[in-house]
Amino acid sequence: MEIISGFLSIFSMGLLVATLRMATPLIFGAIGGMFSERSGVMNIGLEGMMLMGAFGAGITSLITGNAWLGVLIGATVGGVMGTIHAVMCIRFKANQVVIATGINIMAMGIPALILQTYLGNPGRTPIVASLADISIPVLKDIPILGQLLGTLNPLTYVALLLVPLSHVILFKTSFGLRIRAVGHHPRAADTLGINVYAVRYICVISSGVLAGLGGAYLALGQLAMFVNGMTAGRGFIALAAMIFGKWTPLGGFGAALLFGFADGLQMTAQAHGIPIPSDFLLMIPYVLTMIALAGFVRKASPPTAIGIPYEKN
Repeated sequence: MEIISGFLSIFSMGLLVATLRMATPLIFGAIGGMFSERSGVMNIGLEGMMLMGAFGAGITSLITGNAWLGVLIGATVGGVMGTIHAVMCIRFKANQVVIATGINIMAMGIPALILQTYLGNPGRTPIVASLADISIPVLKDIPILGQLLGTLNPLTYVALLLVPLSHVILFKTSFGLRIRAVGHHPRAADTLGINVYAVRYICVISSGVLAGLGGAYLALGQLAMFVNGMTAGRGFIALAAMIFGKWTPLGGFGAALLFGFADGLQMTAQAHGIPIPSDFLLMIPYVLTMIALAGFVRKASPPTAIGIPYEKN
């Protein structure tokens, strides 16, 4: 009874704000993965791209003292990882799962090597310049809504704006139509004069940039440092959110909020001293991810050509 009453006590506006904060890197990752897979290139390398983005952001902020430059470099590093994935999978037609797995493994080793070489600590950087929360002048004064959305990290606002923007791009523009055509029937798209390779390059590299932004948020919006392995599976959770959301921006956003809520719930529960072992609370987001995938992945319909290299005649 004490546990139930404890959980009821933590449901508040603070939990909803925590949900948005924890969902931010998942939104970036889910939408980035959506663009890549909508074009027909499977991307399970979001975890590695996000981690490398976090490393690029953290180390740049440490060296320059400029958090926004760190965000830029974090996105760039993510884009470089996306470019590697794109070249290997599109140009050389390598196995997309194997290449993405290699990126994930590489992202665990490179930061540790560089940190050990230059800082003598393979695990983390010192405290770095971070992104402070900002307030929207009119929005913050609106009752209830102002408490939820009035003061947040700048990258959280970017993630929220990204959702309707990506929806418009995918479903309301000619480029979005090309993406969907290339992901479903690249041969037919090629016949109509669409450059299949160019569309796929743009989408896969963009997925790396967005995953890198998610990593930059973790390093500069949450912790103000880089910690090796700090993504802690968030790239895979973002992948699950993308699938759960049926490869759509709005669906991925909703799924990211669900997983973010689970993460925020365990953090808030620990802060309130709920009498449940912390290890069980930490399991909540991952258990929810497995349940969502087990229950919905068979019902989801991925793009027809996903994972299949395109060979131009």
